[in-house]
Formats: sequence, C-alpha cells, structure tokens
Amino acid sequence: MVKNKKIILASASPRRKLLLNALLKNFGLKFDVIQANIVEYIPEKVKNYGKFAADLAELKALEVAVNNNGLIIAADTIVVFNGRILGKPSSPSEAVKMLNTLSGNQHRVYTGLVVFDTEGDKLYKTFEVTSVKFRKIQRKEINFYVKSGSPLDKAGAYGIQDDFGSTFVEKINGDYFNVVGLPVYKLYDALSDFIKLIN
Repeated sequence: MVKNKKIILASASPRRKLLLNALLKNFGLKFDVIQANIVEYIPEKVKNYGKFAADLAELKALEVAVNNNGLIIAADTIVVFNGRILGKPSSPSEAVKMLNTLSGNQHRVYTGLVVFDTEGDKLYKTFEVTSVKFRKIQRKEINFYVKSGSPLDKAGAYGIQDDFGSTFVEKINGDYFNVVGLPVYKLYDALSDFIKLIN
C-alpha cells in the first residue's frame, strides 16, 4: 500500500492520539481524528472480554467508515474485575465506587484494536490484555482524585499515565501501553500489513 493513504483515528481519546502521533511521526505520517458516534452498551454477561472489546472497536471503525475513506484505526478499552466490566464512570460517586472496588486488588485491562482499509476492504482485528495490581488506596486519595475530574473519562475510573491515578498501580503484567488505551506493538504490526512503513 502507498504511504500517502489517509489515516484516521476513530477516537477522541487524547491518550490514543498522543500514542498514535508518537508512533507515526517516526515514519513522517500524520492522521486525522474523527470520533466514532456509537452507544457503548455493556451487557450483563460477557463470555469473551477480548472479543467484546474488539467488537466494540470494529463498530467504531465501521461507523467512521460510512462517511470516510482511508485507513481507519479504532480501539476500545475495558477494565474487568471479578467477571464484571468497569466502563467509564457515569458520575463522581460511581468513580469512587469503582476505585474502592479496585483498591488492593488485581484486575485486567482489555483493549480491542481494529485497522480497516476502506479502499481495499481489508480489516485487521485483535485485542491485548494486561493484568494490573492496585495498592491499597486511602479514601482521602480516592476523593482527591475524583474531585479532579480525571477519572470520569477513563475505563475503570483511572489513568495509568501522567496523573494521580498512576500512583495507585503497584505492578503490571503485560503491555503498559495497552492500559493507556492503545497496544502500540500490535498497532505497528497491523499497520505494517497495510502500509510499507520502513523502506
């Protein structure tokens, strides 16, 4: 595929935007951001969390593809604890509840990843999973963090990068960037299937 193919990130996430920019600038590539407009419904029971996250990413890619052509990158991240999916909290009180639940415990972060070439009608779909262990968080720390507003746009009500939420993470097993919201090494492999990145 030619290098001048239009690249679109189907997400308004500032974290995904930063990661994609950091990757693509190595190859002199730029991208547009077009947010997918889908309702992220989480059912009561999910059998395969990775497939569920990947299916949501695919829905985002296909929605953006309705009115746009190019190479569409979409991702969706979910946090799973004790068989329950923790999406983005709908209120500060729900964020407090989520963080209390995760405190001192281990959870898993799944990110579904899709790259869709609208012109070649070729779709790459996968997911990545990372295990995250939280230290025991004090109630005053949770309240302080929630008051900042930062947890409200993040799955599981925390960010592992560049804010106070990073101090909750005791250790991880797996891809760090997956927890941020974009498994970079898998994305690089995917893009290499569509574009000749290195001559």
